Amino acid sequence: MSPTTIFFAAIGFVVITSIRQINQYEKGVKFTLGKFTSIMEPGWRIVLPVIQHYQKVDIRIKAVDVPDQNAITRDNVTVKVNAVIYYKVSDVAKSVIEVEDFRYAISQYAQTTMRNIVGEVTLDELLSSRDKIADRIREIVDKETDAWGLKVNNVELKDVSLPADMERTIGKQAEAEREKRAVIINSEGELAASQNIAKAASALSAVPGALHLRTLQSINDMSSDQSNTIVYMIPMELLKALDGFANKKIEA
Repeated sequence: MSPTTIFFAAIGFVVITSIRQINQYEKGVKFTLGKFTSIMEPGWRIVLPVIQHYQKVDIRIKAVDVPDQNAITRDNVTVKVNAVIYYKVSDVAKSVIEVEDFRYAISQYAQTTMRNIVGEVTLDELLSSRDKIADRIREIVDKETDAWGLKVNNVELKDVSLPADMERTIGKQAEAEREKRAVIINSEGELAASQNIAKAASALSAVPGALHLRTLQSINDMSSDQSNTIVYMIPMELLKALDGFANKKIEA
């Protein structure tokens, strides 16, 4: 085998062993003699053995599950809170050069941030304003991790767990609130009914004989039910009317 053949065979072997594949959802960070030199785009790329090396970075959106964190609210209630963070790598060079392990780093920073934010709000605010609190956590984590080449897209508070005695207290409070609303609605109904009855009584008293006709109608309605014994008090106005009618008849 001639020296020329050996030379070209060696070159071909080096080229073949230097080819590296970067997938569409990845980018590569290339270092030459230990120094950052370039970003490797998707496709086949050359990385020279010995003098160069590279590191792949997944640029897809990732979800980090933040485990249960014990926190104390501003009104001294102990709660357990967990969340999920959605982020992606926006600068692959920074994600490799500026932080050792950005996945672990963002998870740890999110945990401490979540505990701090929960400590700034009351229990009522935590339960009623989850979206606002989650957005506050996102802003803080996104600002801090920007130097690491990361972009936080969203933060969701998944669950807020309360102590058993606090759950019972909140349940009693909710029940008392429902009873309060029921009493208010009932009293409003009674007020409206009394106002309507007063208007009806005023209208009947304004027309001569109308009250007597209403009385006779009530007697007729009650008499249709034979299962009840009814004691009926006759109005004095009716007796006076009958007495006057009898006197006139005698005089006649």
